[in-house]
Amino acid sequence: MIKYLIQKEFLQIRRNAFLPRLIVAFPIIIMCVMPWVMQMEVKNIVVDVVDIDHTVESQRLVQQIAASNYFIFGGQKATYAEAIKDIEKGRVDVILEIRDGKYLIAANAVNGTKGSMGSAYLSQIVTSRQQIVNSQLSILNLYNKGQNYKLFMIPALFAIVMMLMTGFLPTLNIVGEKEASTIEQINVTPVSKWSFILAKLIPYWLIALFVITVCLLLAWLVYGITPAGPVWLIYVLAMLLALFFSSFGLIVSNYSDTMQQAMFVMWFFVVSIMLLSGLFTPTRSMPQWAYLTTYINPMHYFIDAIRTVFIRGGGLHETAHQVLALAGIGTLMGCWAVQSYKKNS
Repeated sequence: MIKYLIQKEFLQIRRNAFLPRLIVAFPIIIMCVMPWVMQMEVKNIVVDVVDIDHTVESQRLVQQIAASNYFIFGGQKATYAEAIKDIEKGRVDVILEIRDGKYLIAANAVNGTKGSMGSAYLSQIVTSRQQIVNSQLSILNLYNKGQNYKLFMIPALFAIVMMLMTGFLPTLNIVGEKEASTIEQINVTPVSKWSFILAKLIPYWLIALFVITVCLLLAWLVYGITPAGPVWLIYVLAMLLALFFSSFGLIVSNYSDTMQQAMFVMWFFVVSIMLLSGLFTPTRSMPQWAYLTTYINPMHYFIDAIRTVFIRGGGLHETAHQVLALAGIGTLMGCWAVQSYKKNS
């Protein structure tokens, strides 16, 4: 019986003119565009220099700043007051004042990221010129040695693609059949609730396998990035995340009366889950009440685990906690999806 129900689901997807194209095009677009856009590296920072000393060393420092790829040299100003007017008019991001062998860095922090990164870059140039850094002190970056931001973001993009593909498509499934009144024909058959929900879930798990395969291939072909850990563990994590979101989508679909209602409810939860997962900000930086929500957030476990596998090369032993949490939350949501389906016998 389940075989024919799964066949029906695939026929419904294939006969839809939009869904097959979306399933293929969405992960390709996300993987080919987003890694170039979503990065913390800041360039084209406009800097003014106020050189009161006019020494050989200060002129070499100015030349080094002007030659940097991160800065656009705004020119030398006679006084600090003249330079600060450029900041007030939005023409300059950072000011460097050199007076009596001392250095003052002032940053326009209206854009906090640009201001902090610009002042940090400038501090590195100044300290290197001053040879303040102790020659015995060295910095060793572990795992992501080149501090490649794409390597940091690509595993997180896997999570976004999986969440949207296996979350929204099931959300529209049952409620779509309600609006088309075709679900009444299923309700009068002897198909059990477990068989019906399982037949709804399995196609989206197969779609999840296809999507994660496309993402891995694009990460390798476009960016030359491959997982440092076992690939099979990435598939296990992807399937567990797909179990949660496809079950959650069916729950929303079961409780909704229209597709519009289901879309808005799912959108609310998806955005909340994504922003509280630590995808963009460290979870330890959140307020305590917000940090507690990460204990029930499957995206948090998935992102933590896949970054461990992808970047650090961790295996099942290192990600056992996240795997068990994802399996527990996914199983709970699967049972809820079955119980929430109202079938008239």
